[in-house]
Amino acid sequence: MGATRETGSDAPGEARFLARLALLAVLGSLLVLVLALGEGGLMVVGAGLLGVVLCAAGVWWFVAHRGLLRVIGALLVFLAPAGVVVLFAYQGLWLTALILVLCWGVALTCARAALRRSRPERPQVATAAARPARPVLIMNPKSGGGKVGRFGLVERAEELGARVILLDPGEPADVAELARRAVADGADLLGVAGGDGTQALVAAVAADHDLPFLVISAGTRNHFAMDLGLDRNDPSRCLDALTDGEELRIDLGDVSGRAFVNTVSFGVYADVVQRPEYRDDKAGTALSLMPDLLVGEGVRRLDSLVDGAPLADQQALLVSNNPYFSPDEISGTGRRPRLDDGELGVLGIRVEDAAQAADLAVRGSQSTGLTVLSAHRVEVTVSGPTGADGLPEAAEDAGADGPQEAAEDAGTDGAPEAPENAGTDGPAEEPGASGPVEIPVAVDGEALRMPVPVVCTLRPGALRVLVPRDRPGVVAPPPAIDWRRILALAFGRTVRTEPR
Repeated sequence: MGATRETGSDAPGEARFLARLALLAVLGSLLVLVLALGEGGLMVVGAGLLGVVLCAAGVWWFVAHRGLLRVIGALLVFLAPAGVVVLFAYQGLWLTALILVLCWGVALTCARAALRRSRPERPQVATAAARPARPVLIMNPKSGGGKVGRFGLVERAEELGARVILLDPGEPADVAELARRAVADGADLLGVAGGDGTQALVAAVAADHDLPFLVISAGTRNHFAMDLGLDRNDPSRCLDALTDGEELRIDLGDVSGRAFVNTVSFGVYADVVQRPEYRDDKAGTALSLMPDLLVGEGVRRLDSLVDGAPLADQQALLVSNNPYFSPDEISGTGRRPRLDDGELGVLGIRVEDAAQAADLAVRGSQSTGLTVLSAHRVEVTVSGPTGADGLPEAAEDAGADGPQEAAEDAGTDGAPEAPENAGTDGPAEEPGASGPVEIPVAVDGEALRMPVPVVCTLRPGALRVLVPRDRPGVVAPPPAIDWRRILALAFGRTVRTEPR
């Protein structure tokens, strides 16, 4: 239920000033177009949009097809923007285009700054934490290309009084069982230097025993550490929490009995990471499989229930532990402003052809091909035929040999198969099959298979995370542009907003 918020008289003067600057910049761009009508002002806008559309279509043809169409797509990706620049230069429109870009750049910058100042983010509450007496840290020496050794994490941790369990890269290890044994031996803190998949497994043990958990950013991408505000460049700084730390209470995701800290991916990405060759050639494997996964015959689509509401026929579905600020998580650059809001983020994608790819490029989150939701429970099933290994039949023809653990944590998981979905009516049986239908699932980057329906939920406030007091902090993502709010800030109107 929306709350009434006075965004005029109560807004800071700086926010109002910035909102007015944003509107002036928009008016300036319109004025440039009007004055330049005789000199091709509309051509600037039309050519720019055409370039974006052709570039998006080129990306689709390159990814979703093979042979000549892939070559044409690759050419379009490079030639479309180059052609727009050449056209502007040849027609003498480059100055008009430059002024328009500058005006819109100023408008967007001022608008975001105004929104941020008018509605600051509430900080995540941190509480004082006592120094742990018997901390136990599990470290994967392979993770992040050898960050454990490169930053001297074992030596530093032992200097601070921690017991370190160093995994053997050549021997599979059940890290969850190692964590449980550490608790039985009296550990009062558990921590991990490794990828996010390993982080999640040990975090679940910490949450089950209500122990603080220490995240050491020794993985490759360290998405979880980034959203906790930790230093990703120097993982040794995370160890400062052992002597000068504070505690955050955050949510922990659950996918059919297995914990996750970041995301659970279904569909195209989950299919790709199953391949044994993906570990050594990520881009090549993805390009070879995408045509079959996107437009091949017998392609499987995903059906889901999002808090009971149907979301059908998706090519890819991403469920996150708290919503990402924007759909940029598709490219791995997204951030979660908070990890304690008690909701799952849901991102569904369905792009069938070049026209829909262009629509997605131009309209972004307003495109019909992109669905962005938040929920408390997501239940995922499949539509369309599947092969014996749970992959779509079209993809099986490409030569799948079975699932492959994520490269970063390969051989360190050892966790048992995810239990059949507690709280559901049980896994679906495929007609004529001897067991339940399983689908590929990527849990924090780990390649798994789970019986459908796969159920994602959240355990609000289940995880106590120990972080250093002195840390970079979470970079606030730029707010989404809402021109209605900008008008309200600039002219003192009252708007209705959703509660935070």
